[in-house]
Amino acid sequence: MPLPVNPNLSATELPPVMEARRWIEGKSFPPARPLINVSQAAPVEIPPLALRQALAEAALNNPDAHLYGAVLGLDGLRSAIAAKFSATTGGRVSPGQVGVTQGCNQAFCAVMAALAGPGDEVILPVPWYFNHKMWLDMAGVTTLALETGPDLIPDPEAARALITPRSRAIVLVTPNNPGGVEYPPETLAAFRDLARAHGLALVIDETYRDFDSRWSPASGGVPHDLLQDPAWDDTTILLYSFSKAYRLTGHRVGAVIAAQPLLAEIEKFLDTVAICPGQLGQIGALWGMENLGGWLEGERQEILARRQAMIRGFAALKGWKLIGCGAYFAWVEHPFELSSDQLCRQLVDDLALLMLPGSYFAPEGTRAAQKQIRIAFANIDCAGIATLFERLQDYSPAP
Repeated sequence: MPLPVNPNLSATELPPVMEARRWIEGKSFPPARPLINVSQAAPVEIPPLALRQALAEAALNNPDAHLYGAVLGLDGLRSAIAAKFSATTGGRVSPGQVGVTQGCNQAFCAVMAALAGPGDEVILPVPWYFNHKMWLDMAGVTTLALETGPDLIPDPEAARALITPRSRAIVLVTPNNPGGVEYPPETLAAFRDLARAHGLALVIDETYRDFDSRWSPASGGVPHDLLQDPAWDDTTILLYSFSKAYRLTGHRVGAVIAAQPLLAEIEKFLDTVAICPGQLGQIGALWGMENLGGWLEGERQEILARRQAMIRGFAALKGWKLIGCGAYFAWVEHPFELSSDQLCRQLVDDLALLMLPGSYFAPEGTRAAQKQIRIAFANIDCAGIATLFERLQDYSPAP
C-alpha cells in the first residue's frame, strides 16, 4: 500500500526545467550540431578565479566557515546588502532589515510562509515564474492570475479588481522572469500604493536587477525609488539573488529586504528549514560585493550585448514575434499551428534546441501561452545566439 502524500504537493506541477531535461534523455547530438540549451536561467560558467581562491582560503583557514551561523546570515553580508540597496535606490535600508537565505527561491518561500496560509490568496502576473506558483500550490495558497497586456506590464487597476478579503500579497518580478521586460518605476510605485491601500504586501523579486538595461551602479541611476519612502517597509519586500551576479548558483545565496517584525517571522521558517545559510556561499557573496564591482559591470555589458543580438535576430526572423527581451530572457511568439509544448519537443529532435513552452508559465488552458516560448539567452554567447537563429531560419515543423 503506498504511503499517503500531501494532496497539495501531489497536485503541484512537476518542475518544468527537470521535465524539459527528460526530452533529451538518451539522445545524442553530433559535434557538428551540438545541443543549444536555453531552457534554464543559470550562468554556465563557474565563478571567476579570484572568487574561487577566496572560497578556498576560507575553506582552509576560516574555522567559522564550517560551523553553524546566524539564522538570518552573516552580519557583514547583511550590512553590505543594506549598503548596496541604499546606494542603488537612494533609500535607506538597515542591516536589521536584511535576511540572508539559501537562494532567492528560499527567500520567496520564506516570505510567503510568513504572509499567507491555506486558503489565502496571492496575486501573480501572467506569465509567472513557475516556482512561485509551485510554492503557493504546495502551501495551499490560492493564486490569483493577473493577465498582462501585449507589453507584459501588469496593470494596477486590473490587480485591484482581483483583491478580496483573503488577499495577502502581490508579487512582481523585474526584470521579469519569464518575460524579460523591465517594469517602469511608475508601475512599481502604483502597485506599492495599491498594496498599501489594501493592507497587502508588495513582494518584488529583483533576482536580475544587476542586468537591467536602464541603469548600473556606475551610472548613478536607480531602478526605482520605493526605498526612498520613509515608511517603505510597511508594504514593500525585496528579494535578491547572488546566483546570477557572481555565478554562485551552487552555493545558494539570496536575500530578503523587509521590515524587522516580518523578518522575525521569516527567521522561524529559515531556522526550521535550513538552520542557517551556507557559510562558504555567504563568504563568497560578501567577497564578491567588496571586490568584483568592475567585473560585475563587465558581466552586465556582456548580457546586454546578448540582448541586442536577440533583438536583431528576431527582427530578421520571418514569422516570429519578440514580445519581451531583457536580463536573461526573451519571450517570443512562434508562427506555427503546433502548440508551444509540441513545438518545443519537436525542436529538440529537429534543430537540437531546448526551450521552455509558454504553457509552463501560465494557468492551464491559457490560449496565448500555447503560441509562446521562453528563451534563456544568457546561457549562450553572441556566437551561440547567431547559431540559434541560423537553425531557426526557414524552419518549418512537420505537421
